[in-house]
Amino acid sequence: MSTFLSVIIVSYRSEREIGACLASIPARVAGGAVEVIVVDNSPDMATADVVTRDFPQVRFIRTGENSGFGRANNRGFYESRGDYVLFLNPDTVSNLAAYEACLKILRERPRAGIVTPRLVMADGQMDLASRRGIATLWDGFCRAAGLAGKFPRWKWVSGYNLTYLDERGTYPVGAVNGAFMMTSRALLERVGLFDEAFFMYCEDLDLCYRFTLAGYDNVYHGAVDLVHLKGASSSRETVSMSHELFVGAKQFYLKHFNPRGSRLVRWKYELTFWLWEKWADVRRKLRGGKRVRPT
Repeated sequence: MSTFLSVIIVSYRSEREIGACLASIPARVAGGAVEVIVVDNSPDMATADVVTRDFPQVRFIRTGENSGFGRANNRGFYESRGDYVLFLNPDTVSNLAAYEACLKILRERPRAGIVTPRLVMADGQMDLASRRGIATLWDGFCRAAGLAGKFPRWKWVSGYNLTYLDERGTYPVGAVNGAFMMTSRALLERVGLFDEAFFMYCEDLDLCYRFTLAGYDNVYHGAVDLVHLKGASSSRETVSMSHELFVGAKQFYLKHFNPRGSRLVRWKYELTFWLWEKWADVRRKLRGGKRVRPT
């Protein structure tokens, strides 16, 4: 039986949520077979035990180390066979309607490169990271200063998460969330896979931007929802993960907006993200340890 859609999941200590995630993935989509591949970066066997015991139909790959999000996704892709590919987070709960709606866009719109639905959190609120612009320094300032949160419908201060746009609309955006990125095998082979120089964060942003540079749209499809639980981390993990967020964001901007290696431009981004990270540390402590994202 030929494979129509390959679902690739990178897990890291995901034993609590991986079961619900895998159980929710449909066996067939648009009449075609679905294969599921889990690439586990965990240092222990807890996730492996859940997957191999409860989901024998899933192809499980254990890396034996935390090889990074992008590298693990690439490994899953090399092992996959589907005409279409979905990079999916283990803290999601799928539904057939979202899959078929996103596939329909990919199949009917020649410029569609990567498609995502409206991601919603456990409380039903939209995950604002579902759609993002390629943020300017002004966009970043407005988000860090709280202007975007206070005036979400004002276009000139909300370019970061694009909150001035209709949540239920369908349109191209700068980037979508790595929790759900559906595309085709042919396009991935043409544009390229995840840049493995990114370890944990912003490899999704980088891939979306490269699709844009290649002439394809990153499409946000707000007509359908998919649950993204965004599980809480311990305070110790939060500090480390927050730092990695800023490392990845700085890496993205230096890669794409300083192609000539200008020292002045590098200094600008080094200073910008250092200040932003310090401000995020303050805000995180005030919010009781919750992460503050730069992207």
